[in-house]
Amino acid sequence: MSGQPRSRQPRPASQGRELTFWLLTRYSAVALFVLALAHFSMTHFIFDPAEQTAEWITQMRWNSLALRILDWSMLIIVLTHSFLGMRTVIMDYLKGTTQGVVLALLWILAAILVVLGSNVVLTLPMQ
Repeated sequence: MSGQPRSRQPRPASQGRELTFWLLTRYSAVALFVLALAHFSMTHFIFDPAEQTAEWITQMRWNSLALRILDWSMLIIVLTHSFLGMRTVIMDYLKGTTQGVVLALLWILAAILVVLGSNVVLTLPMQ
């Protein structure tokens, strides 16, 4: 038995796009850990969960530019990390034309979700 976990994706040998995607996946995982802890701390420790209703969110949480930026950052990092993970699965299990079509659809879906999510977070009026 080797000292390396079986599920670990080896670092690409080339210095091209694959290495960039590999590194971005790792960096986004670390960023997600930090952002999720910040979100959890704010939701459960800084603000009283008993007071957090939909009205409270629109009046208090969404009126803070810092919290909007935190939420938007978490949205973008989650989408980046999840779609890079899906890209890895598709690259592992599909080959040829099917792989290209599914990857194109994946990137289109990612772009749509980034635009829709950004639109919601960034265009809600501040009161």
